[in-house]
Amino acid sequence: MQSPNTQGSRSVDSFSDVSPVLQRRSDNLEAIGSPQASSPTRRRHRDPGSSARNGSSETTQLAASAQNIPSYGTVPALRSPPPGKRSFRSRRGFPSLPDILTSPQRTGSFPATPTFPRTYSFSRPISTYDATNHPEEVYNDADAIPDTQLNGVRVWYSSFSSVDWLHDAIKESSRVWRLRSRKSVRGRIRSALDRSVDWITVTIVGFLTAIVAFIIIRSEQVLFDLKEGRCSKGWWLAKRFCSDWEDWSEIFGAESGENGPKTWIGFAPWALDYISYIVVALLLALVSSLLTIYLTASTSFTTHKDYAVATHFNSDSKTATAPQKRKILYFAAGSGIPEIKTILSGFVIHGYLGARTLFTKAVGLTLSVASGLSLGKEGPFVHIACCIGNIVSRYFPKYEANEGKRREVLSAAAAAGVAVAFGAPIGGVLFSLEEVSYYFPPKVMWQSFFCAMIAAMTLRFLDPFGTGKLVLFQVTYDKDWHAYELIFFLFLGVFGGVYGALFSKLNYRWSRYVRNGTWLGSHPVSEVLLITLITAFLSFLNPYTRMGGTELVYNLFAECRGDKQSGLCVRDPSLLLGPVTRSIGLALLVKGALTVVTFGIKLPAGIFIPTLGVGACFGRILGIIVQNLQFRHPDLPMFRACKGDTDCVIPGLYAMVGAAATLSGVTRTTVSLAVIMFELTDTLTYAVPVMLSILAAKTIADAIEPKGIYDLVIDLSQLPYLDAKREYVWEKLRVSDVTDRDVDIIRVDEENTIKSLRMKLQNFVSAYYADSGFPIVRREAGGMKMIGYIGLNELEHALSIVTLGDDAPCYFNPASSIGPVDSESSFTETPTGPDPLDFSLFMDQAPLTVQTHSPLELVQQLFAKLGAKYVIVTDPNGYYEGVIDKNAWIAFLNSLEDS
Repeated sequence: MQSPNTQGSRSVDSFSDVSPVLQRRSDNLEAIGSPQASSPTRRRHRDPGSSARNGSSETTQLAASAQNIPSYGTVPALRSPPPGKRSFRSRRGFPSLPDILTSPQRTGSFPATPTFPRTYSFSRPISTYDATNHPEEVYNDADAIPDTQLNGVRVWYSSFSSVDWLHDAIKESSRVWRLRSRKSVRGRIRSALDRSVDWITVTIVGFLTAIVAFIIIRSEQVLFDLKEGRCSKGWWLAKRFCSDWEDWSEIFGAESGENGPKTWIGFAPWALDYISYIVVALLLALVSSLLTIYLTASTSFTTHKDYAVATHFNSDSKTATAPQKRKILYFAAGSGIPEIKTILSGFVIHGYLGARTLFTKAVGLTLSVASGLSLGKEGPFVHIACCIGNIVSRYFPKYEANEGKRREVLSAAAAAGVAVAFGAPIGGVLFSLEEVSYYFPPKVMWQSFFCAMIAAMTLRFLDPFGTGKLVLFQVTYDKDWHAYELIFFLFLGVFGGVYGALFSKLNYRWSRYVRNGTWLGSHPVSEVLLITLITAFLSFLNPYTRMGGTELVYNLFAECRGDKQSGLCVRDPSLLLGPVTRSIGLALLVKGALTVVTFGIKLPAGIFIPTLGVGACFGRILGIIVQNLQFRHPDLPMFRACKGDTDCVIPGLYAMVGAAATLSGVTRTTVSLAVIMFELTDTLTYAVPVMLSILAAKTIADAIEPKGIYDLVIDLSQLPYLDAKREYVWEKLRVSDVTDRDVDIIRVDEENTIKSLRMKLQNFVSAYYADSGFPIVRREAGGMKMIGYIGLNELEHALSIVTLGDDAPCYFNPASSIGPVDSESSFTETPTGPDPLDFSLFMDQAPLTVQTHSPLELVQQLFAKLGAKYVIVTDPNGYYEGVIDKNAWIAFLNSLEDS
């Protein structure tokens, strides 16, 4: 199809005539522009006194700004602009967005002036996100694909960009409509198979999640016990499954005899066990950290879905810029839940849920937990399950080609991760709804429930602990609680809230000012070894710190039945008030302090089990005190309900309530946590005590520190998470106060050539951030009439296809748009297809708009509820005023919180 404004005819070359420049472009997808490329002659901001954008800008691999600010997030603190250079964001006091790079830059030479052939041809760039398998339907019927008619063809989302939920929802609706409109037998079968894909996918995800969890649990048990010795029947057997266990002192021949201890090279048996414990712990933590750092550093991930051709469009580029100093994100480190929350809210991080991350997370988690560090494996199970969900979903086209749809599978996978972590499928579904997921319609709830059920059933069949239970600390209390105990349960809630708030504050400050502000930030392996050494040194001396986190919680939750007279179960509670309570109290202090400095180190580490352990220690101590009080003074009025029963008080129940309250104070979860505790106890008898303590803990924690640990990690990592549950006070601000009017625009009433669009593209990237685009307008008598919107990556993709001379005109004609282009198909095979110089195919012809006097709450609802990526602002007459994009809106919300 010939555009109406084109002059003359143009011949179409075959793929064999692709420009050498574009061939070099395909070989240098990760190359970044030169400093000259980052200094455009015409900045994005039209203010003469403003050149480059204040601060740094969020970039994908498209290009890099001249800033050298180490960061991998999108919302840093406010920075002062250079003298005399103020952008829209600095004038409004909004935080600017820092650089994001996921692969190292390369150095190399680029031609000073690309020579384009006088006849246009098509290279083979990356296929478009909305490519169709039946282009002839599109070319012959302008209404065949209504979603792309209005929303435009999109390219793949680059890493560290936002998902356009509206586009993906319309895309899925159109796909289902085309599928259901076929009334033939074959069409009905295909429609039924399409519906079954959802259930097949979540079934596979749940099954594989349980398999991986079983392998991690069994391997962790063996490696954890390896610090103390090995099983003589086979080193692969854990201590709980071995009847002939040997300590290291026995293996090396340093045994205690009748004439005193036999030493080995001058070491007594206890000293040899001590040294072996520390050495093995250091070795396990070292391997875990090295795997995390060298296998999952963000700089080691590249993907064909990231675009990087803007530097080749810069005619002034001589050489690529030197590698930029940047902060690296380690995908397998930490819990992963904050990042999963951000991804499920519509953020793209290529590689974070990939196979390499899954392998490293599983192996590294096994080693880190086995080292005895104050961390848990339950939280990372959510990350592992989401990795499995992401990998499995990519084998089904309906998920692979729709980021919004794929997040439904990730929500179900998160529920399965909690199900295998706590043996609580219902709690897993509620946790995914309450804490992790951003979009959770009824269908996703059903799929999440089914996925969690499959995971729990599979893990129960595998029986990882050999007890027939899904988790080691699952209990079945058979006594009821009494009204007087509500006072003590409320006190446990107060402790949980205070501890949770203080822990969040201390960990945030440690991570920001010590870990990232000292030499520890540049020596992550040394930090891991130092903390492991301190942990092993302190843990060996105390039986309760020496236990693994799960085993500690199991012992503190222990049920004392019958004549059991061992450990924490004795007939005379007064015997526990001395050394036992001191040991538990010491374990509480050591675990609490170590968890503050351990959470956030560069290896897989969860927060659930250490927090449960701290709360269980405090709860058990309180339970022992109340039990001893009832034992010594059974005639007190508050103990009359016991009627002389010496087992009236259950210390394990206090431990469970304290654990729930403390975990709620740290993570701020409520309903899902309560249900998890109900499933752990197999009863609703203790619903009131658990609910009371959780609500008290959350209330007090919110009063001291409004944000939980996951939200603080998101802030620390500067991830662009838009919290739809948070309420804001807008004061007297209106949409006009946050509208960016400095956005460079494309005017259809002026000539737009390949060269001018290349310069706009390069100027935009150098002055702003890549997760945005250009408003397309036409000047009329009353102002600028809004025509459409084209994203930065879409324009980049369109320019990468066409290789015409610099002065060739390009067009944005919405009326001529006939549907998406399959960029992997040769246009020589469809000579009647669309004009490649008509970029209308890539336009969003129906962007969301708001009037300039609209309340800000409306904009918040558009971004939070509808999932908009950008909103166009118009005046009361409908003429274009400016743009508000999602990342700028998040930066604005953060500035409200800081004010």
